[in-house]
Amino acid sequence: MFDEWRHHRALRRVEPGNGRPLKPFRWWQTLTRALFHLKLTDDDGRRTVYTVDVRHQNQSEGHVRAHLYLDGRHHAESRVPAVFPVRGGTVEVRTSAFGLKRCHYVTAEGSAHRLVPDPASAEGRRARLDRAHPALSLCMGFLSSTVLVIGLVLLVLQLAEQITRSPEGVAQYVGTFTSPVDLPAWGNAVVGLATAAASTERALRLRYHWLLDGGAG
Repeated sequence: MFDEWRHHRALRRVEPGNGRPLKPFRWWQTLTRALFHLKLTDDDGRRTVYTVDVRHQNQSEGHVRAHLYLDGRHHAESRVPAVFPVRGGTVEVRTSAFGLKRCHYVTAEGSAHRLVPDPASAEGRRARLDRAHPALSLCMGFLSSTVLVIGLVLLVLQLAEQITRSPEGVAQYVGTFTSPVDLPAWGNAVVGLATAAASTERALRLRYHWLLDGGAG
């Protein structure tokens, strides 16, 4: 029931577009823009192209807006998480601190299909690497998950040490805990950068886990 309420709330946030043309993807937008396409074919063979355009730099304003284009013209926009009504279903867009975590076409029957990233975008380049070098892609994905698990373990150890440090607090019931890993400030900085890079790599594949990627953010 809560998910249904959020779904309808997102639908109410959708605003009509102004018909402006879709701007092409530029190389300098690699880290600040995501562009995904959805091609649908009518029963009579007519093809419709929907495009989702997300500019991540809006996060500095406290929110991100997703824009929906229909056959190259601005059709609608909404704050994320966004749910756009399209022919035969909806397009759902959700973001994380590192990029997109969902950009799917959900049919009226409930089946979900991920939109196709633009070849010039970072997501498109990552998808091309996956097709051209699947073994390398698999290793990169495994490495990203491993880095996040290590970062999460280190975070839990440090939090446990901080929580039990005061003898008047939790320590009087469970005792004190000393982390077996004591990283210097530069070590924590390196771990933070590594986990951010790992979550960014996962976001390029629209992979997200609330504990791993959420903890990194």
